Amino acid sequence: MEFNKLSFQMSLLPSVYGIEFIIALVGNLFALWLLLVKERRNWHTGVVLSCNLAISDLLYVLTLPLLIVYYSQKKNWMFGDAVCKIERFLFTCNLYVSIFFIMAISVNRCVALVCPFFTRSYVEPIHAKVISVIIWIIVGVISCPVLKYASVCKNAHNNNTQCVSVCKDQGDENPHFTYNIFLAVFGCLVPFLVTFTSYCVVIRVVCQNVSVTTLEKRKVALLVTSVLVLYAISFVPYHVFQIYHLYLKISNKYVCWAFEMYQVSKGLATLNMCIHPILYVAVFDSIRVACCGESPEDNNRREMRK
Repeated sequence: MEFNKLSFQMSLLPSVYGIEFIIALVGNLFALWLLLVKERRNWHTGVVLSCNLAISDLLYVLTLPLLIVYYSQKKNWMFGDAVCKIERFLFTCNLYVSIFFIMAISVNRCVALVCPFFTRSYVEPIHAKVISVIIWIIVGVISCPVLKYASVCKNAHNNNTQCVSVCKDQGDENPHFTYNIFLAVFGCLVPFLVTFTSYCVVIRVVCQNVSVTTLEKRKVALLVTSVLVLYAISFVPYHVFQIYHLYLKISNKYVCWAFEMYQVSKGLATLNMCIHPILYVAVFDSIRVACCGESPEDNNRREMRK
């Protein structure tokens, strides 16, 4: 059984993490470059929030080579206990920073469409910067227990040193399970409900308001679609299968399909870094123009400025 579990992880995760590393690194570096070069005079609230998302992705994507080496070496961690804790901490931070900033971007777009005059008069980039600091503090605080639970431990079957979320012989499995329930509810379910509600309002406004331009409708459609994809294939499956896997682990049960789906969901959880650049297209005009070309409305705005 242990060999089958190891074989499945070896055949799946190194290649998945390798592909995600290339796509996420290139995509987010490109987004930051355009942000600093093309958007430096247009730092509206959506740009500020998206910039934090890109920085978070780049912080974590640099740890993926460690996981590629780890799984390629048959789950033998060679980088020490401190690096193991830091990698698990950065993974947790990136996951929930992504969820919370996507929630903030969604609420920001909702307020901008529902109350455009209020947004133009009172909502400033400084407000987005304050919200960004608050999100980083909240995520940092709720991620801190990972530094306690995550550690390296010896595998009794092959004597490899593994980097795991919690060592079975430490007796922390029940508190760790409770902690992950908390993360799933506070870190995923609550932001999802806020995001879902925001997009219901956004879709209603876009459908009813004839003054909303075609370009704005396309940007909203892209934003909603990319966020739904993120939750459907990245955030929700990871939390569901992680909790079920931990429950089986505490119960000393092994279900093959549950273990395999949990491994797949780990790869999908980091896929969010590859999908974020698509989301930026709906927020950054420079990225949209670079990827899709100028729309007639862009040409009209440029003519009006002349």
